[in-house]
Amino acid sequence: MVAMEYCKPWKSYEEQLNLLITRGLAVTDRPKALEYLQRIGYYRLSGYWFPFRARSGLLTLLDEQGRKPAKPSKVEPIALDEFLPGATFENAVNLYVFDKKLRLLTLDALERVEIALRVDISHTLGEVDRFAYLDPALFHQEFSRKLDNGKGVTQHHEWLGNHAQLIGRSKEDFVKHNKAKYGQPLAIWVACEVWDFGTMSRLYAGMREQEQDAISAKYGVLNGRKFATWLRSLNYLRNVCAHHSRLWNRNMDVQPKLPSAAEVAWVAPFEDSSHLRARCFLLLCIARHLLRVVNPNSSWPERMKAHLQDFPELGHLGLNLAGMGAPEDWGMHW
Repeated sequence: MVAMEYCKPWKSYEEQLNLLITRGLAVTDRPKALEYLQRIGYYRLSGYWFPFRARSGLLTLLDEQGRKPAKPSKVEPIALDEFLPGATFENAVNLYVFDKKLRLLTLDALERVEIALRVDISHTLGEVDRFAYLDPALFHQEFSRKLDNGKGVTQHHEWLGNHAQLIGRSKEDFVKHNKAKYGQPLAIWVACEVWDFGTMSRLYAGMREQEQDAISAKYGVLNGRKFATWLRSLNYLRNVCAHHSRLWNRNMDVQPKLPSAAEVAWVAPFEDSSHLRARCFLLLCIARHLLRVVNPNSSWPERMKAHLQDFPELGHLGLNLAGMGAPEDWGMHW
């Protein structure tokens, strides 16, 4: 496919706002709207007014003889430039503010989960060997022995390279102290403190099944391989939040595998719905599940519930918490 030439011209903030008004987006406070465009940016805000845009009707494709096929092809409606009646600039800003608070609350939970899991992994592996992360024999064969055809190294080898970079870049006093006093390698309960969520989750995914299961069982999940997909999905969620990307109605590219509802009761609404599994509400439920083990007295679940109940009034545009994958009766089970 040949890329199209980018030909959209630069526009002043005044011109940007005028364009939105001509397309039907109501602006009740022009100076305030201009301030938001200058502070947040047209492109970032466009992700929040995109759901307000009108859509073309569904098309039915005909076959070569002009007949309607027995099973018509599905054609997604196209977003038009015009906005739905009743859409306002303030609606978009309110949705942006809601999403910002949603990301900050999510990061609050993920920080606690990340720290607790570092301890779980380093404590479990450290009991086997204080430098366990260096020994391929202590990991699953797919992780430690299988070569990647493209890179020519194992996943473990690649993980060690990333880990070495984290140690090398670290300016933390405890890293300097341990290097100076004991040299390298660092004991796993020291080294784990430089891991980010991705480094941690990839190491967990490479662990042997007995160690994986021992950790996941602590969180009420019997299968450690499924639990590994939870951590991978939470790492994706963390990256979305850390990079200030839109979250509330995002399609989550990295989705977790779920245990049965007989094992974890709250997963029941998600089992038969691809939409619910593809949105962030499921990952918020996973974070809540883990946090109840990490810190049973945390007020985070109540704070998150209160925030979700404060979703902007956008019913006139057909928007609600269903867009982020919340089941209709989510509040009763949260």
